[in-house]
Amino acid sequence: MKPRISETEWEVMQVLWAKAPRPTGDIVAALRTHDPTWHPKTVQTLLTRLVRKRAVGFKKEGRSHLYRPLVSERQCVDAASESFLGRVFGGSLAPMVAYFVERKKLTEAEIRELQRILNGKE
Repeated sequence: MKPRISETEWEVMQVLWAKAPRPTGDIVAALRTHDPTWHPKTVQTLLTRLVRKRAVGFKKEGRSHLYRPLVSERQCVDAASESFLGRVFGGSLAPMVAYFVERKKLTEAEIRELQRILNGKE
């Protein structure tokens, strides 16, 4: 299963991929280290959505819940990449690669790496 998650859900997932299982309070604290505006109710709402999407599971321990990811970061990257490619480039990889190569300044090392990857696909 490849769940499609929002940008803010992604931030919650990154906290869980870094360390799990975690109670809500720890998740909020970890998110606040980068952005002090995170509110516990917002985090709880996002966790509820992620549970509904089957991206996150939990175990009740006393009065708290311990949350853990049910999907890997790789699965989420795959889903987001496929969604982006489909929406923006009609599912075609060549125009996407051309777009980024033409608009970004690539180092010699990056060009060699891209060539190596493409040559390996022949």
